[in-house]
Amino acid sequence: MSYEMTGIIVLWLFLYGYLIVASVDFGAGFFAYYAKQTKKDHLINQLISRYLSPVWEVTNVFFVFFFVGLIGFFPDTAYYYGQTLLIPGSIAIVLIAIRGSFYAFENYGSKRSNVYMFLYGATGLLIPAALSTALTISEGGFIQEINGDVRLLTGELITSPYSWSVVLLAIVSVLYISSSFLAFYANRANDGQALGLVRKYALFWSFPTIIASLTTFIALSQHNMEHFQNMIDLWWVFGLSVGCFSIAMWLIYQGKRYGLAFVFVMFQFFFAFFGYGAGHMPYLLYPYVTVHQGAAHEAMGLALVIAFILGLLLLIPSLFMLMKMFLFDADYVKGKK
Repeated sequence: MSYEMTGIIVLWLFLYGYLIVASVDFGAGFFAYYAKQTKKDHLINQLISRYLSPVWEVTNVFFVFFFVGLIGFFPDTAYYYGQTLLIPGSIAIVLIAIRGSFYAFENYGSKRSNVYMFLYGATGLLIPAALSTALTISEGGFIQEINGDVRLLTGELITSPYSWSVVLLAIVSVLYISSSFLAFYANRANDGQALGLVRKYALFWSFPTIIASLTTFIALSQHNMEHFQNMIDLWWVFGLSVGCFSIAMWLIYQGKRYGLAFVFVMFQFFFAFFGYGAGHMPYLLYPYVTVHQGAAHEAMGLALVIAFILGLLLLIPSLFMLMKMFLFDADYVKGKK
């Protein structure tokens, strides 16, 4: 396997890690706000707070690794994405900053503010919507290059059915992943009331996730036939994803093995995410940047591969230790310490 493919696989692993960890965080924010508005915050907000307190600081580690690695491995992406993502990227950064201020003032402050809670819930949906723009642009048709000047075709992006289908998929996936994890977390805390509520959320948001996935798949066939055909050739990968979804929903519906159910949710998105990525190869941005043409020098690429693999090997045990100390500690989960 070439160093370019090794590099993109490692980067995709970091992005997948961010997808799971950040989705739990973003969805928890929305559910916390929704529960407050429906007068059910006494059921789940303490549970959400116990999860977020030790975890929110490390959520963006995966994203930072991916972003830095993408520019390091494939410098051409900085030229194209740097200009086209200026507006949506800036919006995402502002939203992340607003979300960070919530953690600072709400979690560590003495007063509970409805404004902060609203911003917390809203950014949980708006951040994934803004970040999903990058995946949309990568399909081509939204960038124009004239005399070295790269422009984002905002009109085409806003009016594209595929663009909106990706935004919808990003939002409902966040809520589905988050509610599935919170069901496991509530069950581990032996919190029956919270479990009953988040279990309903998980079952409810599962079907919009599948519908949005099919809608995005159909919209892709109208926008980028080459990528669509590549994904059709990988039908078995997406079949595994659907199988994992079915098992996860059956377990949650039966009200048992919530931890195993969330593992299948992670496998569901693992297969779908890597099937999408494999179908996208060799392009990083249609039709301008490919894995091979846009890669850094081989010596630089090999050094980055080694560095990021070592970073991944360091990050995974660190996360495991964090989970063991907080998320999987029975007394902490139950709020006893």
